Amino acid sequence: MVKSSQNGPPMNAKKHFRSSPRKCSMLRRLLSYILPVGCLLGALLFGSSALAAAGELKTVTFLPQWLPQAQFAGYYVAYEKGFYKKHGIDLKILRGGPGFPSDVMLSRKQADVTTLFLSDAIQQRDRNVQLINIGQIVQRSGYMLVAKKGSGISRPEDLNSRKVSLWQSFSVQPQSFFRRYKITVRPVVQGTTVNLFLRGGVDAASAMWYNEYHAILNAGWDENELTLFFFHQYGLNFPEDGIYVLEETFRRDPALYCSFVRASVEGWNYAFEHRKEALDIVMRYAAEAHTGTNRTHQQWMLDRMKDLILPEGSRVPMGVLESGGYQTVAEELLKAGLIRQVQPFDRFYVDCLRDGYHD
Repeated sequence: MVKSSQNGPPMNAKKHFRSSPRKCSMLRRLLSYILPVGCLLGALLFGSSALAAAGELKTVTFLPQWLPQAQFAGYYVAYEKGFYKKHGIDLKILRGGPGFPSDVMLSRKQADVTTLFLSDAIQQRDRNVQLINIGQIVQRSGYMLVAKKGSGISRPEDLNSRKVSLWQSFSVQPQSFFRRYKITVRPVVQGTTVNLFLRGGVDAASAMWYNEYHAILNAGWDENELTLFFFHQYGLNFPEDGIYVLEETFRRDPALYCSFVRASVEGWNYAFEHRKEALDIVMRYAAEAHTGTNRTHQQWMLDRMKDLILPEGSRVPMGVLESGGYQTVAEELLKAGLIRQVQPFDRFYVDCLRDGYHD
């Protein structure tokens, strides 16, 4: 056996390399074939993680359902921290908001992945948009009605014959709530603010716990002066933001889109563990979109998102949609005449975190 030393290679090795330029050329050509094949084998054996290590990323376009805010912090954090690239994804984040409805953008294949409320997604599926849920992020509904105690409203029945402002796009939960308590209200269309409620134009308003409710508090109202009707406390928990993709898109590369879910879950966990850093990232995205928000409001939103994504006492892991939650929402939509039938759960949902679609 030939041994090397600190003084360089042995004489017979020097002779070999000096006298074999043609062999060196052949060796280089051989390596040029071996390395790509090795990368391909690595990708086949180890999935998108191997592709990421080899620099072979697959492009995915993602559309959050609204303007940049802490409601989507986990996705922004996952992008900025390189979690998507780690999972083999070259992510392109599109800007949501007015004029860019995520359900329409998804159905037209202008986005590969989007977020939607579960109730919206079930209705889209019933309209023959073949989308599927591949990850349920928000487990508990933050939707509520807010009323002023001074107006004599403390129980659901006190809303009867009162003016209540409602979002046209999210009317299922309040309408189910009214039916359950045999309430007839005087509905008023609510826009993107709660100004009408603050001015006394309605007796109760629609609000998200992480957004409009905080705006009411910031307007000078104390929590003790308000009556809150959280729909999830009345048997109407409609899980909200989930991750959706067209079924045909998913079937082309299940591992890729399940990798998106895993990277997103990593992003949310990191955001909750590093709040300041997450808020810095959110504020940068919000500033680029000129949303006019402030850090205090986004901090409130991030804290409330944690409460809704990881609700106290819940055993449902982030990213998993339970069949019971799906059934509750679908049956309420059926009662309201908004869908024709309840689709089987296993045709609507793919469990990316537990069904073996590994990157």
